[in-house]
Amino acid sequence: MPSTDFDRIKRLPPYIFGVINEKKYALRRQNIDIIDLAMGNPDLPTPKFIVNKLTEAAGKGKNHRYSISKGIFKLREALADWYLRRFNVELDPNNEIVTTIGSKEGLAHLMFATMDRGDTVLVPNPTYPIHTYAAVIAGAQVHHVPMPENENDFMANIKKSFETTWPKPKMILTCFPSNPTAYVASLDFFTELVAFAKSKDVWLINDQAYAELTFEGDPVSILQVPGAKDIAVEFYTLSKTYNMAGWRVGFGAGNPTLVGALTKIKSYLDYGMFQPIQIAATVALNEGDAYIPAIRETYRKRRDVLVDGMLKMGWEVSRPSASMFVWAKIPDFAPTQSSVEFSSLALENAHVAFSPGLGFGSNGEGYVRIALVENELRIKQALRGMKQWLNPPGSHK
Repeated sequence: MPSTDFDRIKRLPPYIFGVINEKKYALRRQNIDIIDLAMGNPDLPTPKFIVNKLTEAAGKGKNHRYSISKGIFKLREALADWYLRRFNVELDPNNEIVTTIGSKEGLAHLMFATMDRGDTVLVPNPTYPIHTYAAVIAGAQVHHVPMPENENDFMANIKKSFETTWPKPKMILTCFPSNPTAYVASLDFFTELVAFAKSKDVWLINDQAYAELTFEGDPVSILQVPGAKDIAVEFYTLSKTYNMAGWRVGFGAGNPTLVGALTKIKSYLDYGMFQPIQIAATVALNEGDAYIPAIRETYRKRRDVLVDGMLKMGWEVSRPSASMFVWAKIPDFAPTQSSVEFSSLALENAHVAFSPGLGFGSNGEGYVRIALVENELRIKQALRGMKQWLNPPGSHK
């Protein structure tokens, strides 16, 4: 029998979310209605004008041929225009932007292009799994940086981690607004981070997939910091902004060396997205600004329904100022503080699916991530189910 010694696969741990997914599917096969607040999978439709452009472009045979892995120029130009409108950041579409098949693919392939055995990357804990395992798959070592809510404490943790890690880190990764915690960063934080990275000759990556889902204040880009493009690249995606998760449209933008490395490795691996999708995505960026406030408001209302309901039942939770998630510490009156066990019990007893915090790193234990991907009535139904199951002190079934 051929060798099954697949080293990269062996470095990947069991998929924690798989435990919940299997139980969720088993219950659904029993015709049990599950309110799924686990995966950050938008339930809203893609705006009609984007779908219409896809249909129009797909009807033209010339668009059925191979595209280019870095993305068509007009799409890269549209993202450059978006950065200029949104953040007053100038980007060259030719060498400072590359289109990716979702930001997840871009992050993974950038790590694969730039990291190797012996290299180290600093990654927040908790964080979205690809931030950690993209480096692991590339063969690099990951040093986890505890990420508290206070950005000053996080910056202090980054500096401490850098000084106590050997070999010295080659790259620092951040995610703001954060998945899963929904924490946000200020321009002052990014300014200090860029200055620190420059003083240590280290690369920076920021994942800002939820930039447009900011409820209080304006979103911040790391590229707004003067000189950030010398060492930083940022990833963005249309998945959440325009409810285009299944379309897989993402971007890497910023430092031309990092963008060039990602562009080169992608040239060996893919031919980019189906061209009609790229054409429709171009229209989304160029003509979609007016649609974003309504999408943002939908998530804000869902956030308030969920958080108000949780607080009412005595489940203490912070009200996030961005993203489509609520990061909730498991209440003291719950039957367990294990995030996997709690999520499993919530499925069985309340018919509500959460993502266990442990899936986002060891510092996520004791928490669950709740996605705002059901309408307000369904969220209220989930709250009733949770209250009936948990029977918090002072409540009545």
